[in-house]
Amino acid sequence: MRVQYLLAVAGLSALLAAPAMGQDPVKKAADQTHHVLKKTGNAVKQGAKDAGSATHHTLKKAGNETKAELGGATGIHTVGGDVGKAAKSVSHTSKTVAAKAKHSVKKHASKAHNDLTAAGKDAKAEVKKPNP
Repeated sequence: MRVQYLLAVAGLSALLAAPAMGQDPVKKAADQTHHVLKKTGNAVKQGAKDAGSATHHTLKKAGNETKAELGGATGIHTVGGDVGKAAKSVSHTSKTVAAKAKHSVKKHASKAHNDLTAAGKDAKAEVKKPNP
């Protein structure tokens, strides 16, 4: 997120420093800034998705192997009673915590996006102001 923010600040600074008369270079700078920000944002999101996916698969595989091993040792392949209820409670709690973490990440990403959008619009309006 910080990389995107720094790139946005650098790009917007370049836009504001450009003379208002030369709209073509300003547009090129804006397009390049947008392209870099979009590419960086997509790379960050993809990295996070890949890490989350790998972690999920590793944990799921380990859990399934553990269940199969215990089932083979005890001859019981489904857990009921108080132990089953406790296992279900732990599973539900972990899913709730994970969902809240995901929502927090998405909320912060949305706020950052909104801030960058507002900064970009302000910079664009500043560049479009006529020179007195």
